[in-house]
Amino acid sequence: MCACAFAQSPATKPAPSGASAAAPAPPLAHDTHEGMTVMADAYSDRARAKEKFGKANPVEVGILPVEVFLRNESDHPIRVNLNTIQLEIHFQNGGRQDVGCLTPSDASYLIAHPKGPTGPKTSRLPGIPLPGGDKKAAQIEAILSPLSLDGDVVAPAATVHGFLYFNLDRDMSLADTSVLYLPDAAVIPGNKPLMFFEVPLAKPGR
Repeated sequence: MCACAFAQSPATKPAPSGASAAAPAPPLAHDTHEGMTVMADAYSDRARAKEKFGKANPVEVGILPVEVFLRNESDHPIRVNLNTIQLEIHFQNGGRQDVGCLTPSDASYLIAHPKGPTGPKTSRLPGIPLPGGDKKAAQIEAILSPLSLDGDVVAPAATVHGFLYFNLDRDMSLADTSVLYLPDAAVIPGNKPLMFFEVPLAKPGR
């Protein structure tokens, strides 16, 4: 959703997700081929995530925020299917689990209600929502959405970046054995598919 280099990114607040000519520095773990580079920076440290997200800190409820950079060094735009990006968790016993990313809305609800809903939130009739909104979750989403990765087309010589959110069930140590997997990217025009990208999330020395 392989050539890899490792370094920790400073906890500075990035611009909202979008295209720019600048790439993150110092270099992050990355995978590069066919004119595209995918970089990833996992915010598994609670204090670092708190500085970035404030009261909307996903780590507090066991959600791992991963800042993803998509850099296009080719002469053609590249489309990336963000919905297929996964986190591959590799366990010490040799097992593996694939975790899909949460939408900012889903992540916001879990952050706003870490112990579950405090009262009836769903209609007794399937498919019929109750009137009204979730003000607390909406406030959290207003913080997460501008920081989230939402651009699926990367222009030539540009970088798109933002956060994806993965529910690790409160075990942030799993980040050290996880790999960001991006399986679905294609060159426009022609819809020529690129080989998948894999970026390990482990920090140096771990």
